[in-house]
Amino acid sequence: MNKIVKIVLIIAAVLVVAFFGLKTFTKSKSPAETAKFDQNGLTVQVDYCRPYKKGREIFGKLLPYGEVWRTGANEATIFDVKQDIKVGDKTLKAGKYTLWTIPNADKWTIILNGETGQWGTNYDEKRDVLRVDVPVGKAAETLEQFKVDFAAAEGGADMILRWDNTEVKVPIRL
Repeated sequence: MNKIVKIVLIIAAVLVVAFFGLKTFTKSKSPAETAKFDQNGLTVQVDYCRPYKKGREIFGKLLPYGEVWRTGANEATIFDVKQDIKVGDKTLKAGKYTLWTIPNADKWTIILNGETGQWGTNYDEKRDVLRVDVPVGKAAETLEQFKVDFAAAEGGADMILRWDNTEVKVPIRL
């Protein structure tokens, strides 16, 4: 019996080390980042990982149009808002959500989903809390690494998603 317990403990230790090793390796390829906005009563934070372009054609190729994207890399991107807001024309209650998108050439569908804590490829459409379409713009310059940022706007902020030559502004209002 003692031998079985030792074997189980060794296997568990190896799995834990492998898990943390894989996590460290993936973070080195797409580092973690936090984008925050905290002004005029609006507090929003996005925790995500930043993949690189590496000479690849991103939208329409690496990320096919019309398919759900985890909006970053590694774990699912977390969208945390401290008060009820409007995203586009839809209301969202304060809370933590995962951020997903469906890129297209002319518009993106922004999705906030109630499931959190999952790896970035585990998406369950049944858990969607909000979907809103926003237009696609052209970035002023080619961006090598995916970036989430915020810009103050009347009544709130715009969450800006940029990568390659693409820029998407998501209106967030109180």
